[in-house]
Amino acid sequence: MDRQQPADRTATDTAAVAVVPPATDTDTAAGPALLTLIERTLSTGTAAHLPGRGFLRLTLPLFDGDPATGGGTTVPFTVDVLADTDRAPHSIAYLLPGGGLNFAAGFLAPGEQGLAHHLRRQGHLVVGVTPREDAARPGDVSAGWGLAGHSAGAALALDAAAHDPSPRLRRVLALDTTGPLTGPDAARAAATRDAYAAQLAAGTHASDPGLAGLVSRAVTDPEGASAVPWPPDPTLRFTHAGLAHFALIRTAELPGPANWIYARGHAAGSYAFGATPAEDRFALTHTPLAAWHAATAALGSGLIPVALLRDLSAIWAGDDATYAIAWDRIRAEVLWLNTEHGRGDHPRGADLIRAAGNPRVTYRVVPGYAHGDATWSRTAPEDLWPTS
Repeated sequence: MDRQQPADRTATDTAAVAVVPPATDTDTAAGPALLTLIERTLSTGTAAHLPGRGFLRLTLPLFDGDPATGGGTTVPFTVDVLADTDRAPHSIAYLLPGGGLNFAAGFLAPGEQGLAHHLRRQGHLVVGVTPREDAARPGDVSAGWGLAGHSAGAALALDAAAHDPSPRLRRVLALDTTGPLTGPDAARAAATRDAYAAQLAAGTHASDPGLAGLVSRAVTDPEGASAVPWPPDPTLRFTHAGLAHFALIRTAELPGPANWIYARGHAAGSYAFGATPAEDRFALTHTPLAAWHAATAALGSGLIPVALLRDLSAIWAGDDATYAIAWDRIRAEVLWLNTEHGRGDHPRGADLIRAAGNPRVTYRVVPGYAHGDATWSRTAPEDLWPTS
C-alpha cells in the first residue's frame, strides 16, 4: 500500500476506562511504594521508570506465556502504570487504547493534559494496557489476533465487562464506539465483515493505516505534493497538509471497507476546495494538528490486526456467530459517550444492556465533536470526561 494513500483509517474505538476499587490494604500504598510492589510482582527485568511532576510512570513489557518453550507469543504486550507520588489511590482505572493506538498515544498525549493524567489527578491509579500489535511487524500478526485479547478500546472493555460479574468493577466509560446496528447499516456492516474475512483468507493479517506518516508530512512539508489525486481535478494532487486535514475531517468519504462507520470523521472541522490544491481552505475545530502530531508520533507500529477489524464489523452487523458481546451480562455502570461527527447516534448496544435489567446505563451523543476529539481535544475534560 502507498503509505500516502488515505486508506482504511477506521474500525477503532477511541478509548475505554474501567474503574475498580483497590483489592487490599496493600494496594493503598502511595505511588512509589505501590509501583515498586507492582514491578517486583510482574517485572521480567525490562521495566522502565519515568518520573514526572508529581507522578511516576512504570512501563512493563510482558509476555502471555513462555516463548522459549513454545507458549504465548514472541511479541509482548505492554502495561503502563501511572501513579501520583503524594497520595494513595482510591481506585484503579484501566485504560484500553483504540485499535492501532497505544497507551502513550491514546491517553498521555498531548502532554499532561491527556485522559491518563486527568484520571490520576482524580485519585485513580492508572493502568494502561497496550496490545502486542504495537510492537509487532506485519509478519508477526496472525489470523488469530481478533478482538479477544487485542484492544479495540471501548469494544474490548464492554466485552470484558460482560465476563466480569464482580461488583468491584464499578464503571465502564466507552468513548465513541459502535454496537449492533440495524437495517441497511447492519447489512453494510456484514459486507465489511466479509471484506475483512476475504483479506484473512488471502493471507493479509495486518492493516497499516499510515496515520503517523500522514500527519508528520503535513507538519514537516505542508505545501509539498502528496501522491493522492485531488477530487476536483484528479490530475492534480493534494498538498500534504490538505490531505491530512481532508482525511481527518472527512474520513467517511475515504476508500476502504469501513470508513463509512463514521458520521463524518476523526476530527471536527471544515474543508473547502479552492481553485487549486494549494488554495484549499481547512481548519480543525477542537483538536489542533499539533496535538494529532504529538499523539501519532508516539505510536509504535500503528498496525491493526485484520482479524480484529473482522470481529468489530461482526459486532456492528449483529453477527453473534463470528463474535458476540453478551450485552445482557454487563452489570457494571456504563457511561457511553459518542460524538456527533464520529461514530454518531447508534444507541442499540446501550439499549440492549439496559433492556437486560441494568438501569445504570447512560448514553449520550456529544454535539460538535468527532472521533479523535473525544480524547485529544483540550475541551474534552469539560465536555466528555467524568469528574470522578
